[in-house]
Amino acid sequence: MNVQKETPLYDALIKNKQKSPLSFHVPGHKYGEVFPEKAMDTYEALLSIDATEITGLDDLHAPDSVIKKAQKLASLYFESDATSFLVNGTTVGNMAMVLSVCNRGDEVIVQRNCHKSVMNGLELAGAKPVFLASEYEEATGRYSKVTAESVRKGITEHPNAKAVFLTYPDYFGRTYPIKDIIDVAHAHDLPLLVDEAHGVHFHLGSPFPHPSLKEGADAVVQSAHKMAPAMTMASFIHIKGNRVKKEKLNHYLQILQSSSPSYPLMASLDLARYYLANWDDKKGVFKFIEDIRTYFKRYHDLWDVLPLTHYDDPLKMTLSVKRGSGFEVAQALEESGIVPEMATTDQILLTFGLEPAFDEEILKERLSSVYFQLKNLSERATIKQDDFSLPSIQTLEMSYPEMQELPSYDVNWKDAVGLIAAEAVIPYPPGIPLLMKGERISKKHIELVRSLQGQGAKFQNGNIAHEIRVFKGE
Repeated sequence: MNVQKETPLYDALIKNKQKSPLSFHVPGHKYGEVFPEKAMDTYEALLSIDATEITGLDDLHAPDSVIKKAQKLASLYFESDATSFLVNGTTVGNMAMVLSVCNRGDEVIVQRNCHKSVMNGLELAGAKPVFLASEYEEATGRYSKVTAESVRKGITEHPNAKAVFLTYPDYFGRTYPIKDIIDVAHAHDLPLLVDEAHGVHFHLGSPFPHPSLKEGADAVVQSAHKMAPAMTMASFIHIKGNRVKKEKLNHYLQILQSSSPSYPLMASLDLARYYLANWDDKKGVFKFIEDIRTYFKRYHDLWDVLPLTHYDDPLKMTLSVKRGSGFEVAQALEESGIVPEMATTDQILLTFGLEPAFDEEILKERLSSVYFQLKNLSERATIKQDDFSLPSIQTLEMSYPEMQELPSYDVNWKDAVGLIAAEAVIPYPPGIPLLMKGERISKKHIELVRSLQGQGAKFQNGNIAHEIRVFKGE
């Protein structure tokens, strides 16, 4: 019998539903019996399996039955030593990984273009980040590459570092030779932690890039909701080997995760693992994607479709815009009913699913509409990417414990040069800080923020258009 055909947690929820139980327990919607009528048609099916830790449904924080079995099946599929379900997204997994490998004052080598949750984890730990700047790649037009040599240099200059934390792939699905980096970290007996939010499907094998866990990473977090069919906020965390202690990781997970985890979210992880384990391309997604890429290429006066290599996820398609900004083109796409994943100043990311998910003819009609909107936009000026380069190795101007002791205040951007940021400046998506909390503000930072604002970028800061919070008396 193929155990990967089983879905123990999902089956337990369906079995509970079939009993038609009289609920004298939380949640308050009582399996959908108490709910606003206007939304009942939308939520009814989901509410019928939205249960709690009653007999037969196990407990995420002390699993001994169906959740334990579901996590074990995931571990078998991903070939980890242990896999746990996350209901607070990869965000909580990143923070738990950081907390499990370092103490207050410890240094951690971190890829500079990491997600904000990694920085939040370092702040909670009171650790000291040592940033490695990604290298510029002509093929992508982005700072997207990390090398074994840069990691080796970071470890050499900071020999007391406790771990290396990487992002793989980047938001656009671009990877790099991660095994070489893992070998460098392990040669110094350092755990290699990976935010693999966009790579859960890499375990399907070719033509996808290699998954970091199979390349030797010690702990990996994956957003099953990004590229596999799980619900939003549902993620996996895996560990392998003894460099990351399971007990310590679980300790922080039970601190950070909800004590009332969502059963629909957990069941969707059970089903996402089932889907991946039994997936094949019978529905022809790769041919479908190639057809779509070919069609987008017809609009070569609006954009270039970046070519794929074995370092790229074929489920991601990047458009390098030739007219207007990426934000303007993305807005036109959205207005026509084509919703991209994200935009930057000069690129747009579109993400496919593991099956064809829309009608090609509808896409063609909507793209024709976009073309007529955009064909008269002026050609895009070339921007010198080197103007925005960062030091290859960088630390913050002060430690997180020091930051906690200092008051802060808001200052106009024109007066901020040379001061130390008391908040991170984060364009979203992708949620990667442009300016770190604790980083000294440069003229280039301000120019880039102004440029992004002018082109329509969105930031996760309340009043970032006018001012930035800085530390007083530093």
